[in-house]
Amino acid sequence: TAPLALGQQPGQRRRPPPPQSPLEKVAAQEGLSLPQLAGKWFLVGMASRCSYLAEHSYQLEATAVTVTIGDGQSLAVSTFRKLDGICWEIRQRYLPTQAHGRFLLKGRGYGGKVDMVVGETDHSTYAILYYQKGQSISVKLYGRTSQVSDTIKDKFEERIRAVGLSEDVTYYFPTYGFCDSADEFHILDGELQI
Repeated sequence: TAPLALGQQPGQRRRPPPPQSPLEKVAAQEGLSLPQLAGKWFLVGMASRCSYLAEHSYQLEATAVTVTIGDGQSLAVSTFRKLDGICWEIRQRYLPTQAHGRFLLKGRGYGGKVDMVVGETDHSTYAILYYQKGQSISVKLYGRTSQVSDTIKDKFEERIRAVGLSEDVTYYFPTYGFCDSADEFHILDGELQI
């Protein structure tokens, strides 16, 4: 018979450890500088098994993001995108976790939280961010301009394969038609689906 674990009673089974989250395997950017991460970014590409994204990929709209650093540690993210021809702003606040380069977006209800890791960035050209909601993971490529080099795209595609995603769930966004602002009636505070 197997030896008993500390505090285990005879006849009790050991509970298996919880499955490792896909994001736990992703290393955060060494030397990440939040002030340098601040500013305007353009969503260049995204890899996700999201069924809504797959069904509506022909409707992808140019998406711009502005990052500001709140209280020196949290990320205030404003996402600007069109929906039915109207510019919307979606505001989110990513709170720092214990680990550098890892953040948490608190969502509504059970399972509403989104974990985010700044996986790789040079702060001036591109950033690769990983998001996880439940067991679903997605990876986004941002650029300081709406287009990035093929070398950076290759790096992005390498990173998405490393987390079990593939080219058939990778989408590249339009490079024109961006919104810079939204009027007061088209601002949402909350979560953006991944």
